[in-house]
Amino acid sequence: MNNKIKAAVAGAVLASASVANAGITWDAGEWTVDMNGNVNAYAVVSDNDDSSMALGGLANTKGNDSTAATIRTGLLPSWLGFTASTRQNDIDTSVTISFQPGAGGQGALQGGNGTTASNRAGSENRQAFLTFGDKSWGSVKVGKDLGLFGSTAILNDMTLLGVGSQGAVGTAGGTTTTLGRIGTGFIYADWNGQITYTTPNMNGFSASVGIFQPWNAGALATGLSDTSSGDTDQFGYQGQASYSWTGDFAGKVWGGFFSQEVTGLAVGGDERATAFEAGVSATVANINLVAYGYSGEGVGTTGLLLDGFDAAGKERDSDGGYVQATYVIPTGTKLGVSWGLSKLDDNAADAGDNLVKENEMLTIGAYHPLTKHLNLVAEYSQVTAESHLSTQGDAESDIFSVGAILFF
Repeated sequence: MNNKIKAAVAGAVLASASVANAGITWDAGEWTVDMNGNVNAYAVVSDNDDSSMALGGLANTKGNDSTAATIRTGLLPSWLGFTASTRQNDIDTSVTISFQPGAGGQGALQGGNGTTASNRAGSENRQAFLTFGDKSWGSVKVGKDLGLFGSTAILNDMTLLGVGSQGAVGTAGGTTTTLGRIGTGFIYADWNGQITYTTPNMNGFSASVGIFQPWNAGALATGLSDTSSGDTDQFGYQGQASYSWTGDFAGKVWGGFFSQEVTGLAVGGDERATAFEAGVSATVANINLVAYGYSGEGVGTTGLLLDGFDAAGKERDSDGGYVQATYVIPTGTKLGVSWGLSKLDDNAADAGDNLVKENEMLTIGAYHPLTKHLNLVAEYSQVTAESHLSTQGDAESDIFSVGAILFF
């Protein structure tokens, strides 16, 4: 596929050979138009223990000592994207626009008319960008698309075809997507305004670097004594480099970085949030293995700059990663197991706060290609959230899901 929906389908291609390699295309004058996307939905049941949730924890989805049931999209939103591409004056150009409707909600009149935000099925617009370039010197992307830092980690996550974690308290059924392994092994790359340059492929090596819309720092959960601050003086910076190889033992190694100054913190202080990442994916026969890790200061957890700073304006350290193994059996079904965690350190200013210490998730999944385009999915995930308070017990959710995802 081209760059239109690569964030969604590239990950799916890693997960299943049944995914199509092109959308629906037609010629329109000098342009080639590609309409592409997916539709998915899952029946999800979660069983939550009776422990209180740490602030920023991702275990419980609907209160304590309870069960919750919902029909919803998984980690991938249902997706409809359009890309128009052409070559003029020896330059390849394209434009991409997409939107992502949700499949679930918690109240009547949810089709954009619900009385509260939690009652409505979510809807997003994740992509609106143009590209231009040539294979001899690379390409430039201008607009809104998937960020660089954390992007390859999510594209290798097997729960991209499924559900994984549902997220924090109260989100079940009321948002566009689940979290997959976001916040339990990597920080979400998210969809950012950017100007990014990507080198041509040089015998398997390529690199991307860009300037990004600077984001505000904030809290993942209400109740934390974080400062909400931002910076519009300087751009954010992200980069990623990778090397891929083919053969009987094929694979990819990658590394990346994130950097942004955050201003307006407590007593007018300024800090710089930084993070680094590295990962490897290797395939031999029908076995694929993935290992990934990240470490940062001020980047927070789950989402970029969420809970990255304390009430005194000092950065919190965070790190995490995941390991994953999948095996394709003769029927074509991919079986997988994945484990990971994301850790967030506390500071002196956090004493007494019920701040999350780590979010951890174990996932076992089966992904069966019923047709070239259609996959049936079944997953079990156990999510645990631990607090920095020694008197606070761990919160745990057991999440069972079954559903289908179809690409075109």
